[in-house]
This record gives sequence, C-alpha cells and structure tokens, in this order.
Amino acid sequence: MAEKVTVDIGGHTVSLTNLSKVLYPDTGFTKGEVIDYYASIADVLLPHLADRPLTRKRWPNGTSAEPFFEKNAPRGTPEFVRTVFVKEHGDEGIEYVVADSLPTLVWLANLAALELHVPQWRVDESGTPLEADLVVFDLDPGPPADIIDCCNVALALQQLIEADGLTAFPKTSGNKGAQLYVPVQPTSAKNTSAYAKRLAEQLEKALPDLVVASMDKRLRRSKVFIDWSQNNAAKTTIAPYSLRGIDRPTVSTPLTWDEIADARTAADLVFLAADVLGRLASHRELLADMADYAGPLPASTAARVR
Repeated sequence: MAEKVTVDIGGHTVSLTNLSKVLYPDTGFTKGEVIDYYASIADVLLPHLADRPLTRKRWPNGTSAEPFFEKNAPRGTPEFVRTVFVKEHGDEGIEYVVADSLPTLVWLANLAALELHVPQWRVDESGTPLEADLVVFDLDPGPPADIIDCCNVALALQQLIEADGLTAFPKTSGNKGAQLYVPVQPTSAKNTSAYAKRLAEQLEKALPDLVVASMDKRLRRSKVFIDWSQNNAAKTTIAPYSLRGIDRPTVSTPLTWDEIADARTAADLVFLAADVLGRLASHRELLADMADYAGPLPASTAARVR
C-alpha cells in the first residue's frame, strides 16, 4: 500500500500518508482501513456531524499509545474544511472543525482522528450556537455490570420517556456502555440537563440495586450510571457510527429496540467496522428520521429550571 498518495474528492485535493500504519495493533487494522471505513460510512455518518462543532480524539501512534483530544482546528487545516469560532468556549474561544463533507471526513481520518465527539446542539451558518435539539442519556456500567445491564436500564428509561410523549433511539457506545438519544424541539441545555437528571434520579429510586445517578464514582460498582451531565452545553458524546480507540475497531452502533430486549451477552452488542458496513445492507439507517420525532420537553421541566 502506498505510503503517500494525493486523491481528488469532490473537487478537493486530500493528501493521505502512512496508509499501511497499524492503528489497532490487536487486529492489524491500518490507517488505510480507517480511512476506507469513514469514506464508506460517510453518507449515514455526516448527517450526525453536520453543523455540530467537532471534538476529535486522535491516536497518531495507534491505540496502544496515548491519544489526545483536539478541539481547535489544527495548523494546516485545508481551506475546504468548515470551521466555526465559538467565543464562549475556553479562555479565548475555540475555532472548531465542522465535519460536513466527505473530503473533511477523509482528512480527519488521515489525522488518525478515530473518535468523533459532538454536542447536543448545532450552530447556524454564521457559527452562532443554537439551542439543544437532543437529550442524551449516557449509560455507563460499573464492573462487573456490562452493556446487558445497560439494556435493562434503557428499557426502563424508554417507558419513562414515552410516558412524556417523547421517543428514544438507542445505540451502543462502541465501548462498554450505551446511549439513548431523545430528539426534542429546540430548548436550552439547562432544560435538557434538568430533564435527564430528573429521569435518572427517578430510576435510581425505582431501581436502587441497578441504577445510580450520582457523580460519585465510588457508588458505581455493579450498577449503571446514568450520566445526565452529557447534556451540559460544554459536553460532547461519541457520534453514531464513530470508531472507538480501544483494542479493536469497534463502532458506536445504532440499535433496534428488539436488539436491546433480545441481547443476552455483551458480545451480542459488539460491532466492528466491517460489521456496521454489513448492517447497512440489512438494516436501514436506524437514526435517519430521528429528527422527525422531536417533541417538546414536559412543561414541568422548563418550569423547574426558571
């Protein structure tokens, strides 16, 4: 495999380097294969990144080495890459990358940006932050709890969410846990955080042996932590279809509720890059119409945070 090539993607020149470099030592998965995955998944991934400031987690020396988070657009960012300046972030503002095109996605993959993290809000054409359009429930199992325990919590959360007239969409985190997305009519992150916290605390009371809503890590053993704080406007969540920087090239994968209910072992919900590409042939893009289900948060939530 060539170590340096220049390709034309949509009329833009993208330089690719070290394509044979192994980024996942346990499986031999190379940078070239990372680029190929992101190029192949772009049609379903890009809508989840569009207009959302992107935080990247990069592994230039592979997943056996230390990664680093990157928020600011790096030096040498090509002109075709959209960037937005959010003055409220950091001490002096942050110039974020917005991944809204295939050339940008390939460029990011060439930088070994394996993980793509986005907030629950978008920016407008001028880069001004908009209100949140998603509520996220991040389900994090404390060993020996695993993703099957997360599935049980997800099913309980689904009932509460549907009782509020909203719709939840599940996905794996691509690592040990899971997330639920709830599309909502635009509202403040203060409101979405309050709503997620209320449901997390409600489940903690109902299922005290399984659920914890507290930030205290000492309380999480054998339980599922519902991390409601991911709705803070400064927080981000792993994007659907993003790779994870662990031992194998696993992917944060959208699921059906039947898969949540039927899973019996954690291995049932582990999907590698090749698996996810194969799923698209047999499953529709499960989050494609998620925005169509956006509903208002319960009125009591907004009243509680005024």
